[in-house]
Amino acid sequence: MPGQQAVEARKERNAALVEAMLLAAISDGRISQAELETLLRRVLERPEFEGTRPEELNALVEASAAKLAQAAKLEDVLASLRQRLPDHKNRLLAFGLAAAVAFADRRATRAELGLLKTFQAALGISEEEVAHVIDVIEHGGSLAEALGEPLERLYAEVMVLVSAADGHLRAGEAQALVETLASDPLFHDVSPERAQVYVSEAVVALAAEGLPQRLRALAQGLTTHARRLKAFRLAAHIARASGKAQTGTAEQRVLDLLQATFGLADDEVRKILSEA
Repeated sequence: MPGQQAVEARKERNAALVEAMLLAAISDGRISQAELETLLRRVLERPEFEGTRPEELNALVEASAAKLAQAAKLEDVLASLRQRLPDHKNRLLAFGLAAAVAFADRRATRAELGLLKTFQAALGISEEEVAHVIDVIEHGGSLAEALGEPLERLYAEVMVLVSAADGHLRAGEAQALVETLASDPLFHDVSPERAQVYVSEAVVALAAEGLPQRLRALAQGLTTHARRLKAFRLAAHIARASGKAQTGTAEQRVLDLLQATFGLADDEVRKILSEA
């Protein structure tokens, strides 16, 4: 049942993202070839849509277009987007995808800019975030660059992956993660409330996207060897603290996957585990 719920949540999220792009494309009354090509390219480059077959993507776009055509008011559509995109990360992604489509013709129309302003207000996107996203898009950058996550968020997710290795993240484990974040000098600028948000977002992402996809996202975000070593060290600390980091356990399997994903040498891992 939880697996089916995660699949449904992923479908709903992806449909909302496509609807945001379609709204940007049709806001000036027509969909240009450049906008359509941008929509498809952005979908294909995003890990959220990884594994989606071409026929599934076509069906998703058609269903989203039909849903928008039947919508009575824009406010209803925005309310639906907020419901299906409950966390800020995905709301910012929706805004970024819509902006990419709006600027597909090199210059957004007044109608498209107006819609982006409406998106900003409805999804709670800050002026600084808007400026950064638009700047990256106008200079031909990727949304991965525009939506770069704080390192602290990525480090928190590594710890969540280990804590939830058995398929559950209990309240006590979540609290232990927050306390670990608060005590580590790396997170001295992160409030307990923000740490809790990082942990919650990581749990949602894991449930919606699955372990393999989140591992790839971590590899894309933690690009230097030093950061990957730090992330693995945090994961090892959590695994050792749980007393379950033995051969054959779910926690150890996650550590093995992290080592392979990050390209860490065996001697580096042995040293970290001995210190944990």
